[in-house]
Amino acid sequence: MTVAEVFQEISAADFFYRNRDIAGFTSPSRAVYSTIRELVENSLDACETMGVPPDIYLRLSHESGPVDGPGVYSVRVEDNGLGIPGKIIPSAFGQVLYGSKYKLRQTRGQFGLGGKMALLYGQVTTHSEAQIVSSTGPKDRVTEVILRIDIQQNKPIIMKNKTHPNKHHWRGTAIEFKTEADYSRAMSKILDYMKQTAIIVPYANITFVDPRGRLYRFLRGTTTVPEAPTETSPHPHGVDVETVQRLLKVTNAKTLQEFLRKHFQRIGDATARKFLQYASMGQRKTPRNMTPDDVVKLVNAMKNYEDFLAPDSSCLSPLGEDLLATGIKKELGITDDDIAQGHAYVGTLQRKPATYAGFPFIVEVGLASSKNIPTEGKILLFRFANKIPLLFDEASDVSWKVVNNTIDWRNYKVAPGETPLAVFVHLCSTKVPYKTVGKEFIADRPDVEHEIVNAIREAGRTLKLYLSKKEHLATERKRLDVFEKYLPKIAQFSTKLAKQKREPEVSTLLKSVMKYGPANEDEQEQE
Repeated sequence: MTVAEVFQEISAADFFYRNRDIAGFTSPSRAVYSTIRELVENSLDACETMGVPPDIYLRLSHESGPVDGPGVYSVRVEDNGLGIPGKIIPSAFGQVLYGSKYKLRQTRGQFGLGGKMALLYGQVTTHSEAQIVSSTGPKDRVTEVILRIDIQQNKPIIMKNKTHPNKHHWRGTAIEFKTEADYSRAMSKILDYMKQTAIIVPYANITFVDPRGRLYRFLRGTTTVPEAPTETSPHPHGVDVETVQRLLKVTNAKTLQEFLRKHFQRIGDATARKFLQYASMGQRKTPRNMTPDDVVKLVNAMKNYEDFLAPDSSCLSPLGEDLLATGIKKELGITDDDIAQGHAYVGTLQRKPATYAGFPFIVEVGLASSKNIPTEGKILLFRFANKIPLLFDEASDVSWKVVNNTIDWRNYKVAPGETPLAVFVHLCSTKVPYKTVGKEFIADRPDVEHEIVNAIREAGRTLKLYLSKKEHLATERKRLDVFEKYLPKIAQFSTKLAKQKREPEVSTLLKSVMKYGPANEDEQEQE
């Protein structure tokens, strides 16, 4: 008996419903972490796009089921971002793979998937709807939408859609829905995520109320917000045949030279002419009469032509050395006085823009040493990508490889396991080379790895100066302790031997012997 195979088509929402593990929704504990992370990151993006310091409110409430196990929880996230137009809300939250992330610029989300996956997971585990309230400005009305996701059709099912007067002149978005969660198991990771987000976003206020009623507040250390990234055109080194085909279908350029200048970044008329000569594309070729073979030839020439300018970095929004240092000091409890007195060290560095596969990226690193940092027998590593803390699969990340295998910390006076040291690595790019959809660790791309290595080495040289000075100071203090212990006795014995009544002044001798020491420090403070 012959059995015929049945073929069918499923929607994008149905695909991710069936394969939600790949987006980080593997269990109730991991799912609640992913839910909070995705919603908070969407809120941060909405605020930074407007250039306003984020005020994020997050509440997780227990609804039913065991407290120390999987149960039903209510999640609410509210922000002061740009808001979402009322007409867009149903599709923005009820249609998978619909969103504002599909542009060539730096954003936390790359797939426009995470927030909707959180709502979808909540719907399939609790059979409840989501409430979204949003306003795009103090003078605009407030839109309230209650919806569910039609998983088979990948469409929103609107149960309520109303507008209200904006009495409080509010702008932002609030989302609330129920989901299955295991907070007792996820609590430590959620709090780690909040703490590390406060490091990489030091200009944000984050308020978290957990199911037990405990209030966690992460207050901003500055109101300076990095400049928002701008959308850019693709770089010729980063395109493929499909991208060029799509551009050829929509272009109104009449010549290939004009096509290159209009649709690719940092290509002027002179560069376009030189490239077309290199690619052996005659002047008679136009975008309309390009054959498939011509497109393949053009793309191959783009990838091999070495005289294109480096990609434009205006599509990136790095944190900056000062803001990174502010976040590190704020969350590690390091004060400026601690640094001034030599009791702690914080150094940050931002590398110049670089590229991999035609995509621009910037590496920022920070090194911190303080008694507040636990050694735990290893160097403490904090990983970030596009201002997102990466908490899982640390050993698979390129930064872990560099910090633990590539860098010889002895060259920088660091004894791993003994010297308290925290390393912060932040990669920002239009396309972070994640290995998974869950965005947990960065692949060891040679260009990216090279930049991280050079950044840490450069920052390590400054750290070495601090540790060398600290080591020298400790040696001097040890010498001073010896002199302070024996000089008074020697002075007393010498006075008796010389049959004198008055002993010599020991403190003067100590000052002349020691270049660094408590005596000289006291004198400097008095001056």
